[in-house]
Amino acid sequence: MNPHLSLNPISDFHQLWLFPFMQNALEAGTIVALTAAVAHIRAGRIDWRLVAWLTPPSMLGAIVGGYLSGKVRKEAFLATIGFVLLLMAVDLLRPRQPAPPRRMTPSETVLIGGGIGLLGGFVGLILGSLRLPAMLRMGEPLAAAIGTNVTVGFFVGAAGVFGHLPGGVDWTLLAVGAAASIPGALLGARLTGRLPEAQLKRAIAAILVVAGIALLLQAFV
Repeated sequence: MNPHLSLNPISDFHQLWLFPFMQNALEAGTIVALTAAVAHIRAGRIDWRLVAWLTPPSMLGAIVGGYLSGKVRKEAFLATIGFVLLLMAVDLLRPRQPAPPRRMTPSETVLIGGGIGLLGGFVGLILGSLRLPAMLRMGEPLAAAIGTNVTVGFFVGAAGVFGHLPGGVDWTLLAVGAAASIPGALLGARLTGRLPEAQLKRAIAAILVVAGIALLLQAFV
């Protein structure tokens, strides 16, 4: 439903074609996020301090969003997320002087994690493609932000699935969706350690554009 290379936009991206089967898309995305996270952990591209601060509010938001998902129409949220993804893609490609790396403060991580987790649980997406550019905008180094993002995405997805459990599980669809997406997650994790930063940013921006357009279509068509 929204794109994550392992750049964490393929765990969301594979969910786009599963969107009509919301819970299964979220569950399959969680499996893909775990696959990518393991690869990034082995490569040492995780900021564990950031994981510790982002994960609890993200999981709480995802659980609340999953619970509320059946009570409110999703179209407005999908349209808002799609529009924001397009803006973030433009922001990533906009020429600017490289900012000195900085660490996000605890208050920034709680606000970003909780807000994006809530939206993700509500619409049934891990939304790593929204969390990643937010982390980059706050000054996190690209490689560490990518690995940290998929790791947090796994926990967020697990929390969102918990919130959606009353809807039941289509295990066949889950298996097909996960199997089709895991190779892309592994490829994305491998490319993260090999591609120059400028190419990674262009790849992330392209994924954000596809994700944003897909969400807008889901909202309005």
